[in-house]
Amino acid sequence: MEAFLVSLGAVALAEIGDKTQLLSLVLAAKFRKPWPICLGILVASLLSHAIAAELGAWLALWMTPEVQRWLIGLSFLTVAAWALLPEKEEPVDAPPRHGRGVFVASVIAFFLAELGDRTQIATVVLGAHYQPLWQVIAGSTAGMMLANIPVVFLGTRFAERLPLRATRLAAAALFAALGLWILLR
Repeated sequence: MEAFLVSLGAVALAEIGDKTQLLSLVLAAKFRKPWPICLGILVASLLSHAIAAELGAWLALWMTPEVQRWLIGLSFLTVAAWALLPEKEEPVDAPPRHGRGVFVASVIAFFLAELGDRTQIATVVLGAHYQPLWQVIAGSTAGMMLANIPVVFLGTRFAERLPLRATRLAAAALFAALGLWILLR
């Protein structure tokens, strides 16, 4: 259960103010069809985080425990520093407004936006450190949904009220604490 909870918390906090959360806002404002957008986020997140966690687990097989500990700890500290940087909104071209088009656009946009994103890198690190892997995937996907579904349903009003700077600082503190905990134990 620890793998699930750490993954959920780390990804949910890291996602606040992230480009994919801004993508949620853009898609919601553009299409006004929350259910296909949310399903698209779910499918893209499951796929992206499964690949990332598997990659992390595979990389862990090739490293000694001491090298893993240092790489994972330093990776968390790097993600902590990265979390302090605000994301910039990128424009999204819209397909037709029917449900399937919105769903497909959401899956593709989210999957591509997650490539190399801090939440995907965090999932690689989590997959290298925690078992069972399905809990890492489920937790990171749940964290992604927890951060994005309110944005989809509440739109710009929610985004304007969210203290993004404070949330980025909390995410950075969480990643730094995890990194230090791993390095110092």
